[in-house]
Amino acid sequence: MIKNIISLLLLIVSAFLSFSHGWSAFQPPAPQQAEMMSILGISKTSLPYFGVFSIIIGLMLLFPKTFFISNLLHATTILVIMALSLKAGNYKIALIEIPFLALPLILIWLKYPFKN
Repeated sequence: MIKNIISLLLLIVSAFLSFSHGWSAFQPPAPQQAEMMSILGISKTSLPYFGVFSIIIGLMLLFPKTFFISNLLHATTILVIMALSLKAGNYKIALIEIPFLALPLILIWLKYPFKN
């Protein structure tokens, strides 16, 4: 029972983060966000694609049949961000992403909260 509650809370947090990151990709970037994207080598024209991808991952999280693959895609996306930041020599961004990498991995371990 406790496992399901924790899994549900983490699922809500993960879906919210996916939706908010996806939505923010369609907004004009803040100066700090624009600086981070330029450091990572991400162009402004590719942002909407990342936004749509993030929203799709958030939607896939809500269904039991796509729960695993969405968490896998989420973890892969975070690993790509970490790799790009390490390539750019920015270790701070890579270290900040570690808890966000742990979130989909913990969700995979806990499994979908409403599945019997």
